[in-house]
Amino acid sequence: MRGELKWIAWETTPRCNLSCVHCRSSSTMHLPEVMDTKQALSVLDKIGDFCSPVVVLSGGEPLLRKDIFKLAQYGTDKGFRMCMATNGTLINNEHCEKMIETGIKMVSLSLDGSTAEIHDNFRNHKGAFSGVLRGIEFLKKHGIPFLINSSFTKRNQQDIENTYKLAKELGATAWYMFMIVPTGRGEDVMSELIDTKDYDEILRWHYRLEQQENEILVRPTCAPHYYRIYIEEAMKEGNSAKRRNLTFSTGANKGCVAGQTICLIRSDGEVLPCSYFPVSGGNIFKQSMEEIWNSKLFLEMRDIEGYKGKCGVCEYRGVCGGCRARAYAVTGDYLDPEPFCDYEPGHLKEKNR
Repeated sequence: MRGELKWIAWETTPRCNLSCVHCRSSSTMHLPEVMDTKQALSVLDKIGDFCSPVVVLSGGEPLLRKDIFKLAQYGTDKGFRMCMATNGTLINNEHCEKMIETGIKMVSLSLDGSTAEIHDNFRNHKGAFSGVLRGIEFLKKHGIPFLINSSFTKRNQQDIENTYKLAKELGATAWYMFMIVPTGRGEDVMSELIDTKDYDEILRWHYRLEQQENEILVRPTCAPHYYRIYIEEAMKEGNSAKRRNLTFSTGANKGCVAGQTICLIRSDGEVLPCSYFPVSGGNIFKQSMEEIWNSKLFLEMRDIEGYKGKCGVCEYRGVCGGCRARAYAVTGDYLDPEPFCDYEPGHLKEKNR
């Protein structure tokens, strides 16, 4: 399966002004920059040699790079749909003016709770909550669309609904509910991962929310078995399984799309199937994007017939696929079954009766 690369998260810097408990890249302010402007521009050239995707300028915290808007302009000039993922605390008027000038289409912000107490605890930084709200006000003042990403573990799962309500109240275009994948500093919160039973209940709550929400687009992220639950619930109610999409989304209305329509380019050039998958398919400073996209790792990610255990035989594997990064984090094998799904495929259920 070839797959079409439609969406790239690009870690433009490993540096960050926060120290979040779940950070996939273990970012801090003390890490050195590993990519100069010339190297960064060459990354965009190599992407353009292969595809014309959505490119999300990420980090770390991308606004710590002095040349970030030069990179944004270069990507826009190459025809990419340029977006930015920021923790929001550094945004000011000048940044917003530069975003408009360089063609940033969408800004994603992190908000992990509906109160300062919850968000600041999760972000490990007092003042992070007020900082992101201030950043949102700057974006709204300049008419820049933004979406909100919210990550959840046991420590903040009781605040999921309130966080969604706040995202909507703030005027976000979309709200993405992230179910934590234990990688980077996230490995340290393995014991805080939401229980499987609660996980399913949260996803069923999200289905009901999606059916009634017409103003803000809502999506669970890194929760591929939601797509099974969505079909199950829709069939029960006799509803259509059609859904709204954003024009800058990951390009596939299905569960795990790691290495299928998306990838992450780290600041050191290593190319991973997704932001939470710590295995590289190659280095963009040494290989072409096409070579990496068609490497053994990426081909295995796209070959759903090669998935092991119940994921490999599940009737929903084409729309779900299980989280390959979560499987790798728990068992060390990215082809193993999704460890936080308790669904038993139909024919296995019949066999075990």
